[in-house]
Amino acid sequence: MADALVVKNLSKSYGSHVAVDNVSFTVKEGEIYGLIGPNGAGKTTTLRMISTLLTMTSGDIWVCGKEMRTEADEIRKCISYLPEDAGAYKDLTGRAYIRFMAGFFTSGGNTDDMVENGINIANLGDRIDSKVQTYSKGMMRRLLIARAIMPGPKLAILDEITSGLDVVNAFDIRDIVRSIAKSGVSVLLSSHNMFEVDQLCDRIGMIDGGKMILEGTPSELKERFNVNTIEEVFIKAAVKR
Repeated sequence: MADALVVKNLSKSYGSHVAVDNVSFTVKEGEIYGLIGPNGAGKTTTLRMISTLLTMTSGDIWVCGKEMRTEADEIRKCISYLPEDAGAYKDLTGRAYIRFMAGFFTSGGNTDDMVENGINIANLGDRIDSKVQTYSKGMMRRLLIARAIMPGPKLAILDEITSGLDVVNAFDIRDIVRSIAKSGVSVLLSSHNMFEVDQLCDRIGMIDGGKMILEGTPSELKERFNVNTIEEVFIKAAVKR
């Protein structure tokens, strides 16, 4: 299985403060990789560098075989990034928003196909024609995930995808993530929800103090720490470190 993402010795400094310190990991094609760690550990900074929104201080990033320093424009064509605080134009209907966003990626008949794909991913039923300002947080998240996935990225970068959602909406969002991975999209996600990470991720990397402190499959990590949950792994590896 080929690598969709390779991160090697990645660092980011702000003056004397080192936010990300020599982090390395890979994400395979069709894999769901979870990045976890305490608040301020460097997870979002790492995602933003991979998303081309922040420049790295040192290290290397390859996405779909393209090198970040020289081919950032090409990388932007094969990734999508959904930050935790993303929003949509509230005066538009869900359908109009999806069509507006599709216009940045396609033209003509291809736009119609992408819009239909986005509507299917969002799965909002008749509410797709309601204004976004009337949406619950769960409905908004569905719409935003549809926007991120409908262009057909090779790598989807998702930050706290179910933050603040109720059980039903969080369950549905996780199902969407599983389905896009099965279709061949690689997923890099950050989450504070350890149950979610355990349920969703093929592999997990834990960052603390800007450093990658452990990596493995959920079962490997639970066995290594002799515990039953990833939450317990988190506590033993990070909180008590």
